[in-house]
Amino acid sequence: MYIASHEWQRPASPPRAGHLNPPPGALCEPLYRRLAAGTPDAATRAEAAQFLRREIALAGTAPCTLPESPENLVGWMEANAQTVHAKYALYLEGRRAGGPRHFFRNRAHALHVLRAISPTKVVDGAWLYGLIRHANNPRFAPLVQTYVEELGEGAIDKNHVVLYRGLLARYGLDPVDGLPDTHYRQGLIQLALGWNAEEFLPEVIGFNLGYEQLPLHLLITAYELNELGIDPYYFQLHVTVDNGSTGHARRACDAVLEALPRLDDGGVFWQRVRVGARLADAGLGTVDIIDSFEPEQEVLRILAAKSSAGAGAHSDYCRVAGRSVNDWLSSPENVAGFLRELEAQGWIRRNEPASCSRFWKLLQGERAEMFGVFSAYELQVIHDWIRGEASADGAPFTEEPPSAGRRRATFRALQRNAHAVAAPDLGSLLDPDLDLFKAQLARAEAGPREQLLVDAMSPAQHWTPVGLYATGEFWKSRTQ
Repeated sequence: MYIASHEWQRPASPPRAGHLNPPPGALCEPLYRRLAAGTPDAATRAEAAQFLRREIALAGTAPCTLPESPENLVGWMEANAQTVHAKYALYLEGRRAGGPRHFFRNRAHALHVLRAISPTKVVDGAWLYGLIRHANNPRFAPLVQTYVEELGEGAIDKNHVVLYRGLLARYGLDPVDGLPDTHYRQGLIQLALGWNAEEFLPEVIGFNLGYEQLPLHLLITAYELNELGIDPYYFQLHVTVDNGSTGHARRACDAVLEALPRLDDGGVFWQRVRVGARLADAGLGTVDIIDSFEPEQEVLRILAAKSSAGAGAHSDYCRVAGRSVNDWLSSPENVAGFLRELEAQGWIRRNEPASCSRFWKLLQGERAEMFGVFSAYELQVIHDWIRGEASADGAPFTEEPPSAGRRRATFRALQRNAHAVAAPDLGSLLDPDLDLFKAQLARAEAGPREQLLVDAMSPAQHWTPVGLYATGEFWKSRTQ
């Protein structure tokens, strides 16, 4: 963790379900992609249900912080919020006293984390989708409202997945590929719950309870992204909507109490809720990914991914340590040695301004011969790796570092000096499906019309123009 040795320390926490090993040989990404791509067939839903049963068995062995009785839920939530606020106040005190960032050592580190957590963020809210088709059941009203709010009630500038996809595009973080399979585990849990809500209702409700509580890392992430000049709005929005007064954290408690069986079931439903809450900690969490960042390993991954495209594209006269660049790039296994030779021969000068390295000048600047080969994110990683500890100033690769003693403007400061941009109007979006969808709605009777809306609000579609329109129509029909 990137913190000063004598300042605020992240307190020890009980073991998380995510630290338990998933079943051997079980890959998450392929099933994740099938569930996220559209309405799954019966076989795919059954496969997702079987995956959930394995995860539930693992979560059942993990510690649980929930109270023994559901009647104490609101007190438990309030105590958690107070603890988080107290720790955040301690964090702010240390920062005001001149302490360093606790999470992100530089801009590349922050962008790496945004990219690495994206499989979870681009399915935000998916665990509740299966309850939308049961929206007429008043016992599920708090959960339905939460899902619709995750979707921004149909507003393009409030839909959580639209916001995160925009963040990926804005900072050159997409397409997201090459991530370890473990990064898809938590998102797969959410999708599997959303597509199997009828079988796993208590676990869905419990997951919602665990996931919607305010975590400390959310507050610190928003603060440090802003400090690095990166848009923190997605994270700040979650700080506000998850509040314990009228937000998702409190509503998650109300949803549990509303859904508990009125008849005596011997406490089975509540115990399944408790296990579901532990599923919210399964897989790699944000702090795990923050802690795991290794700058040189990410540089090697980036260069290895480019090697297949670059092999054969260089002239024979371009040689490093007696070998042609084409030869070096002929196999990803050569990349580490290639990088060492570039350093040894002065093409890369570590711990100096990036502009001092000939290799960097090939990527950026006037007559850069490799301009366009690397994405903005990849350039930032290489830039900060070359600069070393000096990159803690958070300078983007496109700008000169701030002079000694001066700090970069925060994202919010930059925004105050920029012209406000109005949120896009759904009616102005060019989309081949939107007019067709509106025509289908106009022709449909009440029952089929609602099914059309529900289908368009799935994790695969709700962030599209059709899904946003459907969400707005669905919510208007229930609030007018």
